[in-house]
Amino acid sequence: MRFTCEKSMLVTGLSVTGRTVAQKSTLSVIEGIYCRAGHDLSLTGYNMETAITYSIDAEITEVGECVFPARLFGDIIRRLPEGPVTVTVDSNYKVSIRAGYASFNISAESAEDYPELPDVDSGRAIHIPQSALKELISGTIFAVSENTGRPIHTGVKFEIDDTSVSAIAVDGFRLARRTYHPENPLNRNLSYVVPAQGLKEVEKILGEDEDVAFTLGNKHILYQIGCATVICRLLEGEFLDWRRVVPTGCPIKLTAHVSDLASSIERVGLIVSEKYKSPVRCVFGNQELQLRTNNTIGVAEDKCTIAGDGKDLEIGFNVRYLSDALRAIPDEEVVMELTNGLSPIVFTPVESKHDFSYMVLPVRIKS
Repeated sequence: MRFTCEKSMLVTGLSVTGRTVAQKSTLSVIEGIYCRAGHDLSLTGYNMETAITYSIDAEITEVGECVFPARLFGDIIRRLPEGPVTVTVDSNYKVSIRAGYASFNISAESAEDYPELPDVDSGRAIHIPQSALKELISGTIFAVSENTGRPIHTGVKFEIDDTSVSAIAVDGFRLARRTYHPENPLNRNLSYVVPAQGLKEVEKILGEDEDVAFTLGNKHILYQIGCATVICRLLEGEFLDWRRVVPTGCPIKLTAHVSDLASSIERVGLIVSEKYKSPVRCVFGNQELQLRTNNTIGVAEDKCTIAGDGKDLEIGFNVRYLSDALRAIPDEEVVMELTNGLSPIVFTPVESKHDFSYMVLPVRIKS
């Protein structure tokens, strides 16, 4: 195998695919970067859960395939001088790397035992803007569960119909939903759950331009993002019936400026930590929200202006969960929907092109 390409393109490909190289595995070959030189140059990292393949324009003078040692090969390429890089691999998998006056000789492995990537080409791809998928992921992924006892909730559920693409995440204490409405009908009806770890890799690759195409297979989903292809294993199981648990028709609806509310909550949360936990006590009054928290460190209090009368409803919440939800809200203003002191708070849009809902369950507070 022999190819020549620009260092910058090779660095980009190695950086993207290196994130899904297995760190430690009984199958040692997946601890490396799979490289195939054919009609183009492709690099692949695969940890048996998520695979990323990156295609690079290169001058290929001899086709072939091998597995490069991921860290060493990446470190060498990143430190080469700018310009074209020539890589040659002989029949004994001895690798010659040359760029400018710099040259290296290392060893690679045969690709014979490298696992074949799942085939997800049977479905019909859905196209939406990369920015839209990025917002769906970033607006929900923070609320996925870390409890591996219920694996289905360690991912984000996607629901697709003719007029919308929705992403939903739950962890037993909160719920996050974001919905994108495409300009043209999608003519599809799909429901599936993607692991959070795979979605984090997709999110890192997504940009603001062009569309992303994703194809649903039997057990995997494939994302085509420019030069990168990401394949994620889907999660199986029964996801929470989220429509049933989100309150509707709440009697109290208040409006607040997102930034002001977030700042007040973050201030009173300064004395809250993993070691010194305490809920924030919220009293929703007439045109005013009072916030207070206290623990062995001290006491913190603040007030925030709101629109509406909360009838002095008093509820306790986890500070971090409120802050996470507010950071994800894309609007300047938000509606807070409330029922009673034992019911969750639901954040919904005032009037916006964005479609979202964030629910946080209450925490019992001492009198």
